[in-house]
Amino acid sequence: MPGIYRHVVLFKFKDSAAKEEVEAVAKAFEALCAGLDFVKSLEWGVNSSPEGLDEGLTHCFVVTFFDAKGRDAYLPHPHHVAFCETYLDPILERVVVVDFAPAA
Repeated sequence: MPGIYRHVVLFKFKDSAAKEEVEAVAKAFEALCAGLDFVKSLEWGVNSSPEGLDEGLTHCFVVTFFDAKGRDAYLPHPHHVAFCETYLDPILERVVVVDFAPAA
């Protein structure tokens, strides 16, 4: 897939995070990505793996960009920064991020 670039984010929320706060993260993430023309798509879901290897990470978000330049524009973008400060910083315990260009 020439040009495609993926940004995979795994979240573990604080035990004190209310269900409504976590749901608000997903809605705000969707709105954020829908408003940025360099984002091709967003997929997300709640972990359902039976393997027990998630280390407490519960939510996975995969942002697909048209190219690596899109990811580079996304990270410092004021809307992304505001999203993190408003929705994530207050309730996030841990985050893991992996970015990659799909091989073949």
